[in-house]
Amino acid sequence: MTDSHPVIELRNVDKFYGDFQALSNVSMAVGPKERVVICGPSGSGKSTLVRCVNRLEEHSAGRIFVDGEELGDGKTDIRKVRMKVGMVFQQFNLFPHLSVLDNLTIGPIRVRKLARARAVELALEYLERVNILEQAEKYPSQLSGGQQQRVAIARSLCMEPSVMLFDEPTSALDPEMINEVLEVMTDLAESGMAMICVTHEMGFARRVADRMIFMDEGEIIESAPAARFFSNPASDRCRRFLDRILEH
Repeated sequence: MTDSHPVIELRNVDKFYGDFQALSNVSMAVGPKERVVICGPSGSGKSTLVRCVNRLEEHSAGRIFVDGEELGDGKTDIRKVRMKVGMVFQQFNLFPHLSVLDNLTIGPIRVRKLARARAVELALEYLERVNILEQAEKYPSQLSGGQQQRVAIARSLCMEPSVMLFDEPTSALDPEMINEVLEVMTDLAESGMAMICVTHEMGFARRVADRMIFMDEGEIIESAPAARFFSNPASDRCRRFLDRILEH
């Protein structure tokens, strides 16, 4: 894949749950090293969008491509696609019965078929990157929420993905733990990792986003470079949302 091709591309994507339409004609693309932040009110389709990209949800219509491979065409190996797309959730989803180190090595060993020695090497490298190397032998219950989320980020990085998806990764954290996770995400962004991040943390968005996307009622209402998005939003709906969220 050359730098001119998107890592992620959605073309006219719809998603229905029964009669309810969660996504309506959504089109967007994310280039290599591009950082896209998606914001909008609750229920606007943000989480559904990223879950469709990782194939945790199947889209109802339209086309989704990851590294040029189309999801849902009957030919694509979804397991291989997921190796290219790291996902960090609101909840940490760590295996409670495994140590931090084992949580990080299980995917590379079972899915990527790495030798254990190489998987451990990768795990220690990424634990150091997220600043919790000293927690490698502990269990999730022995860690704070912020530490568990950093483990979750390191676990995704161990799969060495092309792009990272973050679905409101700080929403389950106590306020004092939010910054430590945002600092790790900022470091990832500055290293050139392509990412799509669903978040209400607008300070973080201002610092790292190349592009902002505002969603409402399953549609993309506005997509713009971050500087223009915050200084001069084009839609009244987006302006009202920003006025309300930036007050807090």
